[in-house]
Amino acid sequence: MLALNIQDLTKVYANGHEALKGISLSIKPGEFFGLLGPNGAGKTTTIGILVSLVRKTSGMVDIFGHNIDKDLAAAKACIGLVPQEFNFNSFEKAIDILINEAGYYGIPRAIAKERGEYYLEKLGLYAKRFSTARQLSGGMKRRLMIARALVHEPKLLVLDEPTAGVDVELRRLIWSFLEELNANGRTIILTTHYLEEAEKLCSRLAFIQHGKIIQEGKTSELLAGLNEEAFVLDVAASSKAELHCPAYQIRWLNDEQLEVTVSRGTHLNKLFEYLTTQDIAVYSMRNRVNRLEELFVRLTQTEDSK
Repeated sequence: MLALNIQDLTKVYANGHEALKGISLSIKPGEFFGLLGPNGAGKTTTIGILVSLVRKTSGMVDIFGHNIDKDLAAAKACIGLVPQEFNFNSFEKAIDILINEAGYYGIPRAIAKERGEYYLEKLGLYAKRFSTARQLSGGMKRRLMIARALVHEPKLLVLDEPTAGVDVELRRLIWSFLEELNANGRTIILTTHYLEEAEKLCSRLAFIQHGKIIQEGKTSELLAGLNEEAFVLDVAASSKAELHCPAYQIRWLNDEQLEVTVSRGTHLNKLFEYLTTQDIAVYSMRNRVNRLEELFVRLTQTEDSK
């Protein structure tokens, strides 16, 4: 049984806008799956259909064997959603938000309280359990949203931009928590514009644009398909001499940085040897952009040019 099975899903709004054009996706239990695409590509519409906030035009959606047309209540019980926007009562205490959420799923108050405290502790919010939502910082509210989505112990966690607007330290805390959830068997679907996040967390990815899936596969295999990689080198040189070295594309970015583009599988040893002959010392190097970002840009530019 699949965690999520989507076949030929379409959505046409009343104004004629075709948000989804027959997308199909299959996600196995225990996968950490990334759904990536530019704004307006169809990500949020897809998620809205899964949680019954958006009515599909046609197609089939099964969630852990429950068809949303035939058994919506059972399908919804399998999902925990973390939306982009905060949507809880600002004057309610954090622990009460979780207990009340659990109540919608028929969970007894004592169990709900125990689970709520557990997730608040796991997400570093236990000391704030009696604070109202309006007293929490933006990052705390974001973590409270995750705790609320988990309090009924859903099999599938759907995260729509879960780390938007949070600082680096908090983002890494959330990453660690999500990795632990997934390692314990939770199926997770992630949408994010932080492509470093998707590369780190997701074992499989799908790229959506203009309502269509334009690429799908294992993260490692998709990245292996990149034919070139670009690096930025921090250097010291007596002059910005014109540089030519076979197998490498080299250009000056400024007086202290070089950009080097190499074909996949090309060794860098000869590059450093060549730079040494030109009296250029290399102090550090890094990827010009995240590898997944490079793939994302190439795929979306290719689709736009069609």
